[in-house]
Amino acid sequence: MPPKIRGMTAKSNPPQSAQKRFTLMLAGEDTYDSEEGQAIADRPLKGLPHERFLLGDSVPLAPVLLLGQTAQAVNPIEVIACLQPVHFHATRDHLILMGQNQIDLTEAESTELLKAALPFIEEDFQSNILYQGFRYWFIPAGPFASLASYSVDQAHGRNIEWWMPRDTNEEGIAKRWRKLQNEIQMLWHIGPVNQAREQVGMPSINSLWISGIGKLNDVKTPDILQQSQRLCGTHPILAGLAKLLHLPYEKEFHIQIAPGSFAWLDQPELIWPELSNALLNKELDEVLLIDFPKGRLRERVLTTKDLYRKSWAFWKKTEPLTWKEIIL
Repeated sequence: MPPKIRGMTAKSNPPQSAQKRFTLMLAGEDTYDSEEGQAIADRPLKGLPHERFLLGDSVPLAPVLLLGQTAQAVNPIEVIACLQPVHFHATRDHLILMGQNQIDLTEAESTELLKAALPFIEEDFQSNILYQGFRYWFIPAGPFASLASYSVDQAHGRNIEWWMPRDTNEEGIAKRWRKLQNEIQMLWHIGPVNQAREQVGMPSINSLWISGIGKLNDVKTPDILQQSQRLCGTHPILAGLAKLLHLPYEKEFHIQIAPGSFAWLDQPELIWPELSNALLNKELDEVLLIDFPKGRLRERVLTTKDLYRKSWAFWKKTEPLTWKEIIL
């Protein structure tokens, strides 16, 4: 039998205080943009603040994403890499990585691109592809296991030179990756997918990005996640973590599932009126808000008394706080 995955234990009952608590996490700013990050002169800190919070400092994104997207077993001690077809936008003096939500990649295009690149990928990785998703492809990292890499979410919109994979304890691995990356770039440049996209004015899929390298046994989830009764949100990280922790998972939020839930939502401001009412109606005792101003973890507990502006004029009815005021 494979070694037990850390975190995959029987779900215990959460503390009574947590059963009527709703936890809402907001995506964090890149730590590289914070004062702490600016002090890192030679390289950016690996992982966005919320990625580090959810997964631990090693940020093993690839195996967690794989776990959430497939029913197949994932070896907890195997180092896995995530590959993503992307677009590099050329400016006057550097290249910028565009996020996958900006390039309108279709499932058929993804399949065709992987089919063309597969012999090169599997030869250099010395392994077969584990799973082909729409936006993500997964493979045992093999000779690339020691690379330091950064997720598309972290690197998009930036000069890629600063965010390209780097050597850690073995020299020459990053150079080996760039050689494979260049081969695939040339292959896709003349391929039918990009020829068709060029005809309709769409950005080319002109490179392959590697990130998330790690193994499931490296995942270190925070206590608040393990104490939750379910996870909620559309990001595929949550699907993998829910499976890892044996928790129910919901893509869509509705107020009935709020008690005991942990959520990471695309537009959290839209649910604030419902959360306020749930606190006022005693459907919730508290909302735990987790965010990362300037890249640093901040946790705040909001109860009914925190919903209104403080005023010295106690005889006047105070106005409820807006979402923008809450997240200041």
